[in-house]
Amino acid sequence: MAVFTYDPPERFVAGAVGQPGERTFYLQASGNGRVTSVALEKIQVSRLAERLDGLLDDEMRGGGGKASIPAVAPASLTDERPLDLPLLEEFRVGVIALAWDAESERVVIEAQEESETPVEYLAEDVPEDGPGILRVRITAAAARAFSKRALQIVSQGRPACPLCGLPLDASGHICPRQNGHLIANG
Repeated sequence: MAVFTYDPPERFVAGAVGQPGERTFYLQASGNGRVTSVALEKIQVSRLAERLDGLLDDEMRGGGGKASIPAVAPASLTDERPLDLPLLEEFRVGVIALAWDAESERVVIEAQEESETPVEYLAEDVPEDGPGILRVRITAAAARAFSKRALQIVSQGRPACPLCGLPLDASGHICPRQNGHLIANG
């Protein structure tokens, strides 16, 4: 399978298509006239955004102020545009790896295709018959902007159950924290 590398991308965003409760989530990178879109779960988008912010916060605290990492997303990098069309899914994401490259002051994000045999995270040499990989290298400011947008996209969905955190449908949901009883929405 292919390795899609963007170093750096012109654009790297999370987005969703569809109505709340039926949305499909994507990571999309573009640059040099090409666009790569990979599908993933809502929770993966949420966790990626949270972990990116955590990685940057840790680097700010532990890096001795050497790296230029903004505490919040710069307004100039706000991207509210929809996903680029046509939206062609290259693969569905199984695992995501993150790393901070201190030398170049870049965040490396690698989304690997669902596979029974994933390759080593952030490996330079990927077997030709291995899973598909989307690999991007972005600045800390771009990572903050990505996280902000991703968390906004996730929050636009169905409200969460106050007891278990699972999404509520229009009629509620069967809550595992209530021994299978229906929790009403609203």
